[in-house]
Amino acid sequence: MVIDQEKCIGCGICTVYCPADAIHLVTVDGKRKAEIDQDACLECGTCIRPRVVKCPRSAIYELPKEERSMGRQMRRFFSDPSTAHPRTGVPGRGTEEVKTNDVTGRVCRGELGLCLEMGRPVVGTSVREIEKATMHLARYGIVLEDCNPLTDLVEDISTGKFKEEYLNERFVSAIIEFRIPFERGEEILKVCQDIAKEVDTVFSMDMITCYNEDGTLPGLELCKEMGIPVRDNCKVNIGIGRPYKIER
Repeated sequence: MVIDQEKCIGCGICTVYCPADAIHLVTVDGKRKAEIDQDACLECGTCIRPRVVKCPRSAIYELPKEERSMGRQMRRFFSDPSTAHPRTGVPGRGTEEVKTNDVTGRVCRGELGLCLEMGRPVVGTSVREIEKATMHLARYGIVLEDCNPLTDLVEDISTGKFKEEYLNERFVSAIIEFRIPFERGEEILKVCQDIAKEVDTVFSMDMITCYNEDGTLPGLELCKEMGIPVRDNCKVNIGIGRPYKIER
């Protein structure tokens, strides 16, 4: 995002809405102006949404795509929920995770799906912090979900290392997504607990399991055994979709 200094009157309206605290008032040639810290800016687009920030001079704008680096474009894909990633075509962070699992069958019985949602609104996260998690997981043979835009940024899946050109980028949030055999659940959940001690950001963990034939949730039982608290407002897919993928 960029501010047209000729139009800006330094009213400061935009400064309070930036979730990354990237917009500040400065003095330019004796006049008060708003300025965007490009290193801190997450390209989330909040400051150019007319229903959110009503700049009286329409001074904030986005550079044309051809003038933005690939890194800046990636910031936008992972930070602006109104932007669809070119690979997945899904708005936001570019993955449906398993919200349509009854149709896609991405996680089947006998498997455990896990997502680490790195960073959150206001807090954000850097690719370097995400890399700490993916490299740690890679040491345990974890393979990242292929249909996830984050995977496109990884240079070597076997090590979890990201491409050098993205390491200094920051996103509002990104999802590390993978699935494992259920019997590895306790082992990998402990690995995720270790990751929480390593990274300098926050993350929430999503767990996806299919109901057993008797109506119980194996993932819930596993969390109870490990003393991991589970929020009550979980998402339940009741399975009324038409499956197009047979369970493995």
